Amino acid sequence: MKILVITQYFWPESFKINDLALSLKDKGHDVTILTAIPNYPKGKFFSKYSFWKNNDEKWNGIYIYRCKIFARGKGNIRLMLNYISFVFFCTIKVIFIKQKFDKIFVYEPSPVTVGLPAIIASRKFKAPFYFWVQDLWPESLTAAGGLTNKYVLAFFNWITILIYKKAKFILIQSRGFSDYILNQGDFSNKLVYFPNTAENFYKPIAAEDSYYSKLPKGFKLIFAGNIGEAQGINTLIEAAYIIKSQGLDVQWIFLGDGRQKQNYIQQIENLDLIDNFYFLGTFPAEEMPHFFACADALIVSLKKDNIFSLTIPAKVQCYLASGKPILGSLDGEGKRVINESKAGFVSPAGDANLFAKNVVRFYNLNSTEKNEMKQNGINYFRSEFGRDKLTDRLIDLLNK
Repeated sequence: MKILVITQYFWPESFKINDLALSLKDKGHDVTILTAIPNYPKGKFFSKYSFWKNNDEKWNGIYIYRCKIFARGKGNIRLMLNYISFVFFCTIKVIFIKQKFDKIFVYEPSPVTVGLPAIIASRKFKAPFYFWVQDLWPESLTAAGGLTNKYVLAFFNWITILIYKKAKFILIQSRGFSDYILNQGDFSNKLVYFPNTAENFYKPIAAEDSYYSKLPKGFKLIFAGNIGEAQGINTLIEAAYIIKSQGLDVQWIFLGDGRQKQNYIQQIENLDLIDNFYFLGTFPAEEMPHFFACADALIVSLKKDNIFSLTIPAKVQCYLASGKPILGSLDGEGKRVINESKAGFVSPAGDANLFAKNVVRFYNLNSTEKNEMKQNGINYFRSEFGRDKLTDRLIDLLNK
């Protein structure tokens, strides 16, 4: 099949769609990407890319069409311009693409407006598009962005419903998404559960001295990913304060970046926790397993909100595949996966006291109990989220 993948984010930005594109290519399909100039998460264009030049390129045998976009920058106004400019410039790019495609696959973490160019592309290429929902709109605007204007929310709800109506199938990364989407319209014949997997490089590996040297000594917990409002980092900070007051020395390590990072650092300084927190910045996804191997456990957390209880954070699959115990602060689907897998301990979102208790509880486990958690995670990942199994499932769906 000739497949056009439309996504606002793609390599060298670190998103799950990168690996899915490679997986489809490895299965013998002709994959082409339509995306933007990379600028996530720092809000400025990656080096070598420019608004004023042609940024089309090839990556691992996959051709990438890059449309122009206004960089995210800082602040909500810049972010909204970023979203709007992608729709405009991506649609223009579609008009000038001369290739033909059999199927169109759309990756939607946020914003949902990535589906609008797909509608135009579907008409031009006379090919159905498949919409992979990672974030629920317009609810995500309220939960993560704090937007409450009913007219704006109604507008984006209308756009979301339009995209769902035009899509051939609506793929959902969590079963928890089903009820919310069905409340927006009768899409029951279109909904398909298609969870995230993890790249092949996420696997158990031995810790290396070169990575140990980058980290503090002692009992280490690692959080990897976006450091934003939705991640509920304040709960971890409060738990760290409780744990330190009990005399337990824990090192909290963050790999990633985000819009709320400086606010959290200020909170940490105010609580006199600066000696226990380490923000190491962003690293290529391929390096994550090397950092994970040095950790005692890995952290996943989300803000307390109904919308977040419906999702499975993509890092959960990576943690499971890496064979490391998980300490979670979240509700709903993510909590269910950790409990079902028996790969760690999980407390309700926003409950710093229970999270602190789970950290202490895990700290006191013996090595046999911790190793059992590791193996449980690996087994569960292979059963529920195996990369080849999911890619084959997607190909079957596209062939329909």
